[in-house]
Amino acid sequence: MNKTVAGMDEALRGIEDGAMVAIGGFFAAGVPRLLLRALIKKGVKDLTLACGSGPLLGAREELGELAKNRQIRKVIDSYGLFRSASKGAQHPFEQQIRAGEIELEVYPMGTLTEKYRMAGAGIPACYIPVGAGSMVEERTITNFEENRTARETRVFDGKTCILEFALRPDFALIHAHVGDPEGNLRYRKTARNFNHVMAAAARTTIAEVEQLVPVGGLDPETVHTPGIFVQRVIEVPRITFDITNL
Repeated sequence: MNKTVAGMDEALRGIEDGAMVAIGGFFAAGVPRLLLRALIKKGVKDLTLACGSGPLLGAREELGELAKNRQIRKVIDSYGLFRSASKGAQHPFEQQIRAGEIELEVYPMGTLTEKYRMAGAGIPACYIPVGAGSMVEERTITNFEENRTARETRVFDGKTCILEFALRPDFALIHAHVGDPEGNLRYRKTARNFNHVMAAAARTTIAEVEQLVPVGGLDPETVHTPGIFVQRVIEVPRITFDITNL
């Protein structure tokens, strides 16, 4: 099945106001920046952006536009704020979080990975020891006080574990180095990060790829995401960016 699309409008078809959209990437590595730019242009609002480790910080200009346009309702991440408090305070995204206009929900990085992996594997929830004995065990970490719900715990083999639920986004925007028309993908080095678990977790996965090769052009042993998890593929040019302002 040929899953390639000709343009960004077709790639983002179906993303509407209120959608939960996973954004792949680890800071600047493997971020679907061109799909993000198309999402900004599309103008959908009230979005929940499910991340992994700071991909929006790695796409600072795009984040600024999303915040300026008031398109974000909530961000789920493990590292959602700029490292410099003064720099963050000057950015509209952090300003809106501080003002209570955007909710920021935070999880340990490995826990977030597992929440996506569970969704991809069809597992609704599991108990995880990460965060036991800390504020992670006490309540959901969020800047919205009304959403700081108590966590459920159980003890296994003498270890306290926290109940975590699968995280299944409506859409995932991911970036791959090489892909084929059937949606098989290969990532480049650390750009794999959260992209492959998000691709499996989402109901609809949209992949931007730097190189589109014919079916059979990928060695099956090097495929990181099988095409069964990908619904749309669009070829994009490789872009460079400045990482000094992260």
